[in-house]
Amino acid sequence: MTSAPQRPLLFLDVDGPLIPFGDAQAVTGPSPAPADRANPLLSRLDPATGRRLLALGCDLVWATTWQEEANDVVAPRIGLPRLPVLEWPATSPEPGPHGLHWKTRPLVERADGRPFIWLDDEISSMDRQWVAAGHPGPSLLHRVDPTKGLRDTDFSELTDWLRGVVWS
Repeated sequence: MTSAPQRPLLFLDVDGPLIPFGDAQAVTGPSPAPADRANPLLSRLDPATGRRLLALGCDLVWATTWQEEANDVVAPRIGLPRLPVLEWPATSPEPGPHGLHWKTRPLVERADGRPFIWLDDEISSMDRQWVAAGHPGPSLLHRVDPTKGLRDTDFSELTDWLRGVVWS
């Protein structure tokens, strides 16, 4: 008996991909998320993003320093349910190759061979090389322009990649 296929994981960063750092006029859509005095950048969240992420058909996981706060503060503003949170190691991992992002190893460990997408604004060529050499399943490390956040072109690339992935 074969097990049911597992959907790809989508590891999601907040700062940059969801909360862009560019000019407020350029990044805020027609219906911004509610403002928050504690963090005025939350108004840059696009309320339609959650629906678009859910439509990709992936298992979404927060991969952000916001950790559980992403569920409390960000998710409701963009229409996402509570998501699992990738826990970061309590201690610094042993040094890796120069340029390897500190998130890369925990993401690959969590993926455990499953296909995955990583949306972040700090992905480097070293991260891509390391994942290609150490992860047996398909992966897409998609760098989002932190001045613009997730855009239509990003969603098109994600959709195209997912169409080509056959997972088990």
